[in-house]
Amino acid sequence: MAAELYERVWAVVKRIPRGKVATYGQIAALVGMPRHARQAGYALAATPENRKIPWHRVINAQGKISLRLKRWESGSDDLQRILLEAEGVLFDSTGKVDLKRFRWQPESAPEKSKR
Repeated sequence: MAAELYERVWAVVKRIPRGKVATYGQIAALVGMPRHARQAGYALAATPENRKIPWHRVINAQGKISLRLKRWESGSDDLQRILLEAEGVLFDSTGKVDLKRFRWQPESAPEKSKR
């Protein structure tokens, strides 16, 4: 089941366009697991090296870069910021991204189960 969830997370994260960000909670909700932001983080931490997933476009609900899990070496927080800034994402003096300006708003959400 974790493998299926991870694939869904990776598929959603691949849709985030350059210059936009999404939160872990937003990704979790888009894959049908609201309030499971941590699971989205686990999926990104488990991304195989050979997958081209724009992991750097996912930040926390406060608009900040979260500390990386052990999968990434130290300094990856700096790398994430560098990658985002190269795409035009701006950080304020406290290290926050303005989510009103830079949050990705997907054109269509995954289909909900019909009642």
